Amino acid sequence: MDKSLVVSEIAELRSQIATWRKEGQRIAFVPTMGYLHEGHLSLMRQARTLCDRLVVSIFVNPTQFGPNEDLSQYPRDFDGDLAKIRSVGGDLVFFPSNEAIYPPGAQTFVEVTELTQVLCGVSRPVHFRGVTTVVSKLFLIVQPDVAIFGEKDFQQLVTIQRMTKDLHFPIEVLGGSIVRESDGLAMSSRNAYLDPDLRMAARCLSRALREVRARFEAGERDAKVLRDTAYEIVSSTSGAEVDYVDLREPSTLQIVEGEAKETDRLFLAAYLGRARLIDNAPLGGACGL
Repeated sequence: MDKSLVVSEIAELRSQIATWRKEGQRIAFVPTMGYLHEGHLSLMRQARTLCDRLVVSIFVNPTQFGPNEDLSQYPRDFDGDLAKIRSVGGDLVFFPSNEAIYPPGAQTFVEVTELTQVLCGVSRPVHFRGVTTVVSKLFLIVQPDVAIFGEKDFQQLVTIQRMTKDLHFPIEVLGGSIVRESDGLAMSSRNAYLDPDLRMAARCLSRALREVRARFEAGERDAKVLRDTAYEIVSSTSGAEVDYVDLREPSTLQIVEGEAKETDRLFLAAYLGRARLIDNAPLGGACGL
């Protein structure tokens, strides 16, 4: 992508958006933290089919990282990202500075209070407040018609959908399917942290999802049995440390007890060295596993 199509200033971005609006064009938006992989590109391709213009942001958001997390080490490849965005037909890349998004003295945050208290919200207590704050800012800056978020971060997706509804943003927030490596590992920028042994160990996440889905298809409906099956697979894998294994209802993220349904979703998170990886899948239906 020609770097002339990269903008860092909010005013410049809004000027281009205003021009497209005058022409009656619909705008799709895919926010990212960069270090793009095929999962990100699949969201952009999905967005391209829905609107006339595609805006992609690249911003490593400091407020969603805790004090002992990997903000300074988060992988970056700006030139590679631009080439990938060009390959899927991106129209504009928003690459703001920290100061543009968080003006000096900034003290305003946006928070979704309930959906963020479970799953990743337990081990990353500041994470979702940072996510909802930066996404609300980006929504106000870009003002898209449609925004696409990946289902790998399913809790993030439902949290953004809740925020969008609660704050009356006139934006359709859609999910994009998880894209996986050939061995089943969900694509993630943090996969770059894995050495060969940890890369092999990380396959326990998709293996657990496949086994639980197979048991459900075979007729198992007891939520505890299904959850325990996944826990045993992940916890018994050398190099993997369980953060959580949960079976939850997908829209409310309430924990499932008793009889499970095919729409219920299994959520997994584990530490593998310095990488913390997450994955999820519904108990039934097609999901790419």
